[in-house]
Amino acid sequence: MYNENYFKQIIFFLLLIILSTSFISAQSSKSIAAYDVVWNSLGKNENSSMPLGNGVVALNVWTEQNGDILLLIAKSDAWSENGQLLKLGRVRISLEPNPFKNSISFTQTLRLENGDVELRTGNNFVRIWVDANNPVIHLQAQTEAPIELKAKSENWRTKEYHLDRQAIEQSGFFEWGTNPDGLTFEPDTVLPPKNNRVSWCHFNTRSIYPLVFEKEHLKSLLPKYPDPLLHLCFGLTMKGEHLVSSDDQTLKSSKSSSSQQLDIYALTEQTESAGSWRAGLDKMITKLDAIKISAALKAHEQWWTQFWNRSWIYVTNPGTAEFISKSYAMQRYMSACAGRGAQPIKFNGSLFTVGHDLPVGMGSTEADHDLDYRKWGACYWNQNTRHIYWPLITSGDYDLIKPWFNMYVKALPLVKDRTLEYYHHDGAEFNETIYFWGLPNLNDFGWDNPGNELESPWMRYHIQGGLEVLAQMLDYYNNTQNADFARTSLLPMADAVITFYDQHYGRDANGKILMKPAQSIETYQLTVVNPTPDIAGLKCVLPQLLALPIKLTSKEERNIWTKVLNDLPAIPMGTTADGKLPAEGVGDPGGDSVILPAQHYNKTKNTENPELYTVFPYRLYGTGKPDLQMARNTFNARLFPFSKCWGQDGMEAALLGLTDEAKSSVIQAFLGSFGNQRFSWFWSGNNDWIPDMDNGGGGMTTLQMMLMQCDGKRIQLLPAWPKEWTVDFKLHAPYNTIVEGHVKDGKITELKVTPKERTKDVIIVNQK
Repeated sequence: MYNENYFKQIIFFLLLIILSTSFISAQSSKSIAAYDVVWNSLGKNENSSMPLGNGVVALNVWTEQNGDILLLIAKSDAWSENGQLLKLGRVRISLEPNPFKNSISFTQTLRLENGDVELRTGNNFVRIWVDANNPVIHLQAQTEAPIELKAKSENWRTKEYHLDRQAIEQSGFFEWGTNPDGLTFEPDTVLPPKNNRVSWCHFNTRSIYPLVFEKEHLKSLLPKYPDPLLHLCFGLTMKGEHLVSSDDQTLKSSKSSSSQQLDIYALTEQTESAGSWRAGLDKMITKLDAIKISAALKAHEQWWTQFWNRSWIYVTNPGTAEFISKSYAMQRYMSACAGRGAQPIKFNGSLFTVGHDLPVGMGSTEADHDLDYRKWGACYWNQNTRHIYWPLITSGDYDLIKPWFNMYVKALPLVKDRTLEYYHHDGAEFNETIYFWGLPNLNDFGWDNPGNELESPWMRYHIQGGLEVLAQMLDYYNNTQNADFARTSLLPMADAVITFYDQHYGRDANGKILMKPAQSIETYQLTVVNPTPDIAGLKCVLPQLLALPIKLTSKEERNIWTKVLNDLPAIPMGTTADGKLPAEGVGDPGGDSVILPAQHYNKTKNTENPELYTVFPYRLYGTGKPDLQMARNTFNARLFPFSKCWGQDGMEAALLGLTDEAKSSVIQAFLGSFGNQRFSWFWSGNNDWIPDMDNGGGGMTTLQMMLMQCDGKRIQLLPAWPKEWTVDFKLHAPYNTIVEGHVKDGKITELKVTPKERTKDVIIVNQK
């Protein structure tokens, strides 16, 4: 019998093979250099900066009206005695005579393809780059006429000072807001010049780490977990050929020359003194200086070439559409500049926060703050940080996501011991807001909390973030098939998180897990029963864990996962009330079927839509899956539309195949978040701080999902892509698959799937 559907499938696969063999790389028609940022005038202050970095060391680079060049230098592991992420320092570079001052042909260019910033006028130029492979900053100047260079360290942490509780609360120290004693801040150490090198550092002579353990009733665990802050030392040494030290903070040219170079080296280590830190840095400098600068530059440029060749999304329509993909590239670039360090990227500013000098002892405010200020403090907030890392899986930037996973994996032993101490059962409870070593934010725990539960109603039972990290780990594993990662990171995390849910909660009369007391994200607090995000998270990760290769898992693990999966309650369902999500679960008899935020929930306290966690991040509902209309009803009935910052509208709309809504959301995330800084992609604070990195990450994920969505082996293309947007793309999919294509008028005209046998798993959703 003639089977029309079978015949259409054969024609479809033949078409994909033809497209695959005729594919021409998108890079032939588009290059990342098209997105370079060029300014034609000198800057004014720190709000005129460009981002630069190698993933470990990052800079804000700006100029001032007198032609001076300033470098504000940061590092991902520069944690102070108070657990604050400090800047390493600020360096002012002056050229005499200055070729840039009053120049009518001046340009300052962020060159994405090279990972550098170039200042130029005529044949005079300065190039600034952070070696992609080593913790060293290079500034190279070439001028038509001989010049002299002066580099001065401008220290602002010069004296010890103390802020009382009121000043602390407004100074960006969220985690210390309930501290009745206030907080004391230690100065930097400026070392005497040595061998024409200028060096300075911050050495932690004390640490808040033991106090956090004590206040959270975990003092008995201290001997088991060494203090990561005590005697931590971080700082910089700067030197250069023909540069001599004129004082303990300044280098100057020993002679005029048309070729000048300044090198700045960064080091963080736990050591016995500032002097021993410098000795260690001197050894590192000797090792790095053995590499010729030309060879280092070549390797640096190769790293950035490989980075940009991993993946791309180039929308070529002039105007808004093209600016969207430029914003995508900028967010990815900033993640690369700050994402390979010892700790993850901070959601509230990454390493690119800026500020200015204040009188010693004066507290900061949002409007007037020093160089170390960041609103919402130094802890990691899962809900805000996760958006930075979701898109890095599809972009193939696996090296950038490792610090995020590593933070949770390294914290596992302590978090498991804390769970045992508090609840007398196994597993790991990851709270929403944590220090990088895994314990809850002390402000949320409570300064004089007599019990074990967090005092903050916003965070008390907010623990589903551990499930979301596990979902990200599964996506990473699905893409890479990295068995070592599964054994050392994914499975230990899975065992701990799943065990907690199994052992922490009782069962109802039907033998189903009863999550009570609980909360549904921050929006519904304290009186919640069976929160939807937690149930959805478990329903998302457990089947994937059970599908892992038998050789990676044990029978005991599979038995526990099967038991928990069978014990899970159903996703809470209901109907709308007046077209919206019903208050406390009571809908209209004739209302639309929708997903509810919990089995029982109270009045809203925040502006999230936890019922839609079933769509993102846990992808139980979406294009090509059952009950799509009910999920769309839920999206349409949501109480809090929000596309920026930690909002999820864009990802949810894309996954539900709502093209217009996804398009609007990605425009809002990227074009609607420009702040008051000259570099437009230092996203405005929204609900966080500048640059709001989770805002940019959410925009990236939305754009990716508009193009491609993966479910198991199935690869769906164009599920929510606007027909009027022409695009070249290269993205990463499960099973070490790379998908490249060209889309015009809503149709894929060129397609390449690597390996070729994965072509059979491609479904083009919108192509007729």
